Amino acid sequence: MQIKINTDHNIDGHEALADHVRNVVTHTLNRLSTHITRIEVHLSDENGHKRGQGDKCCVMEARLEGYPPIAVTHHGDTLHKSASGAAEKLARMIDGTLGRLRDQKTRCDGLPEPTLPEE
Repeated sequence: MQIKINTDHNIDGHEALADHVRNVVTHTLNRLSTHITRIEVHLSDENGHKRGQGDKCCVMEARLEGYPPIAVTHHGDTLHKSASGAAEKLARMIDGTLGRLRDQKTRCDGLPEPTLPEE
């Protein structure tokens, strides 16, 4: 599972932040990693230099093998909180998506073979 981290111009893209985000993503999504090819993380500070509650934003997009991308957004007071919240949301969303796909496959596998009408 590849993890790519992007930051806007208001955030110092220092290595400690990138390591923290990689650790959070790896820890939270590790059990789902066989289904994920890539995670893209976009960190931004919506108010720039001004302070404010919930102005740090993390958008995470997961690329699942053979399926459309899944994306979530989480706002927090710090980049660490927004990254953790987004990773947890993404894990829940991937779990739900994979569960629905398994349910569909189970229902389709349980159907009898269609028969052609006799002429």
